[in-house]
Amino acid sequence: MFEGQPKGLYALALANTGERFGYYTMLAVFVLFLKANFGLSPTVAGNIYGAFLAMVYFLPFIGGILADKFGYGKMVTIGIVAMFMGYVLLAVPAGTGTIGMICMVGALLVISTGTGLFKGNLQVMVGNLYDSPEYASRRDSAFSIFYMAINIGALFAPSCAVGIMDYAQKSLGVSVNDSYHFAFGVACVSLIVSMIIYYSFRSTFKHVEGGTKQVAENKASVAEELSPAETKDRIVALCLVFAVVIFFWMAFHQNGLTLTFFADEFTAKSSSGVESMMFTVWNLVAVIFIVYALFSLFQSKNGRTKLISGLVILAAVAFLVYRYTILPESTAVDAPIFQQFNPFYVVALTPVSMGIFGWLASKGKEPSAPRKIGLGMLVAACGYIVMIVASLGLLSPNEQKVALEAGTASFVSPDWLVSTYLVLTFGELLLSPMGISFVSKVAPPKYKGMMMGGWFVATAIGNYLTSVASALWGDLPLYVVWGVLVALCLLSALFIFSVMKRLEKVA
Repeated sequence: MFEGQPKGLYALALANTGERFGYYTMLAVFVLFLKANFGLSPTVAGNIYGAFLAMVYFLPFIGGILADKFGYGKMVTIGIVAMFMGYVLLAVPAGTGTIGMICMVGALLVISTGTGLFKGNLQVMVGNLYDSPEYASRRDSAFSIFYMAINIGALFAPSCAVGIMDYAQKSLGVSVNDSYHFAFGVACVSLIVSMIIYYSFRSTFKHVEGGTKQVAENKASVAEELSPAETKDRIVALCLVFAVVIFFWMAFHQNGLTLTFFADEFTAKSSSGVESMMFTVWNLVAVIFIVYALFSLFQSKNGRTKLISGLVILAAVAFLVYRYTILPESTAVDAPIFQQFNPFYVVALTPVSMGIFGWLASKGKEPSAPRKIGLGMLVAACGYIVMIVASLGLLSPNEQKVALEAGTASFVSPDWLVSTYLVLTFGELLLSPMGISFVSKVAPPKYKGMMMGGWFVATAIGNYLTSVASALWGDLPLYVVWGVLVALCLLSALFIFSVMKRLEKVA
């Protein structure tokens, strides 16, 4: 999994980990901040959330066009600085009035612009490391590792956001509304760490940054590699994939919207026993150590490595047993904490996913990247079928508010949401890293930045459409909200399988 990869992969992955940690720390509490600080309704908060995510994922298209002309490294550098300034604006407690709203909107514009310059172009640089025949066969595994690194940052973000807010309220006497700004301040620190990593290890990937002169030379050298017809076929194939990806991200990114509303309004606020252990991030980290050590134990041919792996497993199990013995009677379950489960599953299941596909590849039966994307859509539909079952017998959101005030509200086990995140993560692992790898491989060389930006435009449209589900959140039964998402995922899967031959032709 990790053997034979260029050093630049790890440097770029770690730089992205720092940036993603800050982004997801901010995102974990953002919708709740809008509701608490500005008194916004779920619909208005959802529209702002959707618009912000749309910009975050649309602007990489512009960033890609600029990078194709001026170089990827230059755009990445400008992007990091811009994101840092945006998080500083959010971290400033500007109040609940007009000034606070202006600072919030301004921060979102600056952050999304910086992300547009940073996000896609960093991934193009990762892909460019594998243009060399020496590394070409490792492209898919490289993007799985890169995607895992993103989620290591995201794993700690919700716990960090909740923890820093709790510290500010209890130790510093800060109000709930102002404590949100401390969480945003953590994002500022994480961007500084990301900058340090990027520039400390720049020598390992500087050859793929692409300055203005290098970009021009690359365009000249590849201009004749593809005929106009081949270029058109590749772009059309990518656009067909982008059309499907829209609806995956519309469904998946409910994790920061309607799934967070469900966690806040319909899920039990406490947990006990073994179940409560999953709400402490360090317990999840111990499980990750066990998973990776097990893979090392069975795959390694070195006796010393097997011994070390066994000791790691024993230490992690002992840690979990100790944590169980000191469990409190009850553990509080805050809505943002559920967002740690998706990155946890990504990190824990990536070696499992790579192992399965590696085994299938050895048998000559590994699905193509477009087929994996179609399967990912089917799995996403299954995730919301779980939510339909979880919501049977529950009131509508507006009826739940009345019941809460009357003290007669019913709540469901947090296990339902945790299970939903597990299923959605399986879909994500089939679709996202493989989709990015597909774009990196298929995109015509002179349009690499633009096509990677196209992937994010599709994601942007899907993110904006997340607000459709929040608009349904109110008088309608919950199964209607989840049913709409199931139907869209199934229709998207049907579409991509109908054009599969065309996609596999260029893959």
